[in-house]
Amino acid sequence: MNEFITLCGDDCLKCPRYTAKTDEELSAVAELWYRIGWRESILPPDEMRCCGCSPEKQCTYGLVECTAAHGVSKCSECADFPCVKTEELLKRSRAYEQKCVEVCTESELSVLRAAFFNKADNLKK
Repeated sequence: MNEFITLCGDDCLKCPRYTAKTDEELSAVAELWYRIGWRESILPPDEMRCCGCSPEKQCTYGLVECTAAHGVSKCSECADFPCVKTEELLKRSRAYEQKCVEVCTESELSVLRAAFFNKADNLKK
């Protein structure tokens, strides 16, 4: 099974933003992100394009800095795992999932669940 799991437990290879190839696909993702509340406006395709996480990008959960400070490459390698940071991100993720249940189609929800809402299991890998 192909996976590209981020520090926060997202699966990039299932993310519609990461896998989008055309401006049309990115525009659809931008509209979805806006509808869910993940963006304050519908962004143009160039701003929606995602090449994955890197140390240069801001981590919403502060995990890049935290793993570096603990000398590990991922959370599950840390002696403090699970910790306050991972518990908080799982709490936020559950709230995001509930919002998606309210505003997404079944098809959209299925894609988002595969990409973003298996964090607890993915963090342990």
